[in-house]
Amino acid sequence: MKPFAVLPYAAALASALICADAPDAQAQRERYVRLPSEILDVTPPSARVRGMPGAMTVQEQACRTMPTGETRRRVVDVAVQEWGFFGFPIVDATKVERRFLPQGIVPDAVNPEFAVPRIGRNYPRLGIYEDSDRVAADIAGYWAVTPEGGGILDAQNRAWAGPGGDDVTWQEPWSAAFISWVMCEAGLGTPGQFQRSVAHRVYIDQAIRARDGTAPQGAFAAYDSGEAEISPGDLLCNGRRPGYRTIADRRRYLGVGARTHCDIVVKVDDVRMRIFVIGGNVHRSVSMTLLAAVRAPGQHLRPVDEDMIDGVRTVFAHLKLRADPIEANALDNSATIRSLGCVVSFGQRGRETPPILVGSLDDNC
Repeated sequence: MKPFAVLPYAAALASALICADAPDAQAQRERYVRLPSEILDVTPPSARVRGMPGAMTVQEQACRTMPTGETRRRVVDVAVQEWGFFGFPIVDATKVERRFLPQGIVPDAVNPEFAVPRIGRNYPRLGIYEDSDRVAADIAGYWAVTPEGGGILDAQNRAWAGPGGDDVTWQEPWSAAFISWVMCEAGLGTPGQFQRSVAHRVYIDQAIRARDGTAPQGAFAAYDSGEAEISPGDLLCNGRRPGYRTIADRRRYLGVGARTHCDIVVKVDDVRMRIFVIGGNVHRSVSMTLLAAVRAPGQHLRPVDEDMIDGVRTVFAHLKLRADPIEANALDNSATIRSLGCVVSFGQRGRETPPILVGSLDDNC
């Protein structure tokens, strides 16, 4: 008997994840649907809007409210389900390459023929992207839970209704809206718990104030990378402009605009020194990124930074959820992965290909 017979595409999806180069792999991935409410009670983001692109309106902004201590598992489950809905795209940011030294530059002693190490990301080759008609209402639903979402959707409608509107992608980056929607559905529904916004800096600042004692209801408290143990359900944030390095760098500019990005931790792999995170608008999709990690003496596991490998975005803020930790492999135990009906884990097809989901197709698939 299949563990979740309500998902008829489990076998097709598992096969697609193993045979990622199959001609119909993209179509198979697009068949993944969200779980029924009796397995994971989540209101689809598309239910928060009405109408077609060009005339879409916000209908629902209310969020679930649960005690912060009960939300960690839901944060992971909600994020993983959206990743599945977008086709399971993966970005491998653990691969390290070395660049050839320019002529005339003296090589170092350790690597005489190469320059400093540089991260070489493998980008998602499969998945559903923001310009797909299938996800237009879902991305609009992410915006819907933010205070600014209605205005952004109005501007997007004008773009859709204008010349060449059929080919218009989202005018504003939606990564913070995605995080806001996940927290809304996970139960952090009050602004005191989580300040939903179209800008990551808003809830980063709230977590800094929570750590400083001036936002006592805040669900997250901000730590420097490596200062506290990272657990699934936490957030890892980097500063793109300006390039923050520590919480202190941001604390001096609370409330001031900044270009930042945060992802949700879904798995911590201590053995292989990797951290798995899911974020929105990552290469125009809801993607999972694999981060290389290190552990300095006396510190916790943390992502590598630009001082170690060139090209890495330095995580300056670890937003720790004020809730008891769950198992480090929460991704593997999430409702979405378990619903595939197979023994699923992360593997590698070859040295030059990104990691993929692989599984043994047993009688349950």
